Amino acid sequence: MKESIDIYYDEETDYLEVSFGSPPKTEYTEQHDSEILITRDANTGEVKSIGIIAFKKRTEILKSILKKVGVSMPLDISISE
Repeated sequence: MKESIDIYYDEETDYLEVSFGSPPKTEYTEQHDSEILITRDANTGEVKSIGIIAFKKRTEILKSILKKVGVSMPLDISISE
C-alpha cells in the first residue's frame, strides 16, 4: 500500500504543509533557510512533512525540496489572486 500524502494550506498565514504517511511517535524538525521546515521521523530519519512559510512567493521551491528528499509526486502549482 502506498503512503498517503496530505496537503494543508492556510491562506491567512500563507503556510503550506505537505505530510507523508502517519505521524511518527517521535520526530524532529529542521529549519532550512528562514521559511522552510522539514520534519523527520526521529528513529528512521525519514521525511514526514515539509512546511513552507510565505508559500505564494516560493511555489517553485517545493519541487526542488521534494526532489532533494527523494519524494516524487505529480505537481503543477498555479496561484490565482
